[in-house]
Amino acid sequence: MREKDICRIAVFYDGAYFFKVSSYYLYQHERRARLSFRGVHDFIIAEVAQREGIAQSRCQIVDAAYFQGRLTAQQAAEQDRLFSDRVFEDALTRADIALFQQHLALRPDGSFEEKRIDVWLALEAYEMTSLKNYDVCVLITGDGDFVPLVRKLNTLGARVMLLGWEFEYEREDGRTMRTQVSTGLIDRVNYPVLMKPLIDDRARRHDPLVDNLFLAQSNSGEWDWRSHRDTNIRSLPADFVEGVECEGTIVNLIFSKGYGFIKPMTGSDNYFFHASDLVDINIDDLRYDDKVTFVTSRGEKGIVAKSVRLNSEEEGYEQMEDDGVADRA
Repeated sequence: MREKDICRIAVFYDGAYFFKVSSYYLYQHERRARLSFRGVHDFIIAEVAQREGIAQSRCQIVDAAYFQGRLTAQQAAEQDRLFSDRVFEDALTRADIALFQQHLALRPDGSFEEKRIDVWLALEAYEMTSLKNYDVCVLITGDGDFVPLVRKLNTLGARVMLLGWEFEYEREDGRTMRTQVSTGLIDRVNYPVLMKPLIDDRARRHDPLVDNLFLAQSNSGEWDWRSHRDTNIRSLPADFVEGVECEGTIVNLIFSKGYGFIKPMTGSDNYFFHASDLVDINIDDLRYDDKVTFVTSRGEKGIVAKSVRLNSEEEGYEQMEDDGVADRA
C-alpha cells in the first residue's frame, strides 16, 4: 500500500451472533450495557491501523453490512415487535450499516430459526470484495462455516480480521448458554481479535476505545436509551422503573407458544410475559381484557412482566364468602 492510499475496510455482521453478544453484556456482564455500533467501528479502525502499521487517519470503513433473520409483519405484530424492530433499523441507518434480511423459518414447536443467512453473508462479502477491492474485511462472528470465505477473500488480496467473543453463563431456568469462536476460523484469519478478555483486561479498564464499545450510562444510573444516538436495543419506555408492582390488562395471548402481552394502567408500552411467570394460574385460564398485577422487569425482549397474578372479582367474592363462614363458625 502506498503512503497516500486509504486502507479500505468492510465490516460484515453475523446479526444473530452480534445480538447474542450484545444481550450478554446488557443482562449478564457487569457493564450492563449493549454494544454500540459506532464504538465497534471506532475500535475496528484503531485495531486495523495497529495491525497494518499505518495511521488511523488512513483507515476508513467504506462499507458495513448486517445480516439477520426477520419475522413477517404478522409475526412481529403478534409479538409486539414492530416498533422495536423499526428502532433497531434506525440505529443501523445512523451507523451507515446496510441491512440484509431473510424471513425466519418456523420450527414445528413454534420457535424460529435462521436459514441460509450465513450463505448470503458469504456470497455478499465475496462479491463486494471482488468488485470494490477492500484492503481489510472484518467478520463479526464465531461460525467455522466462514473458513472457506476467509480463504476466498485472501485470494482476492484482502486481509481478514475476526472479532469474536467466547463466554458462558447460566440462565434463570438453569440452562447453560455458551458462545464460542471456531478454532479453525481463528487459525485461518489474518487478524484474530478475541474480544472478551480484551474488554475484561484490568489494564484497559479506562481505555476509551474499550469504554466506547458500550452505550453510555446516564447520571441517574439508568441506561439512557433515548438520548444515545447509536442504539441497537429493544426500546424501553421513558418512564420505566424496574421492580415496581403495577396493574394492567391482558391485550394479547399466544396460547400455542405460551406467552402474551399486558397493557399497563399507566398507558405506557405493553409488557411481554411468559407462562412461566404466572402465579397460581395457567395461561389457559387467561382471557383478553383480564385485569392482572405484575412486577416490572427487563429482559431480552425489552420490558417484561414477572410474578403475574390475576385480579379476579369472582375470586375476591369467594374469599369474602369464606371469611364470612369463618366468622360465623
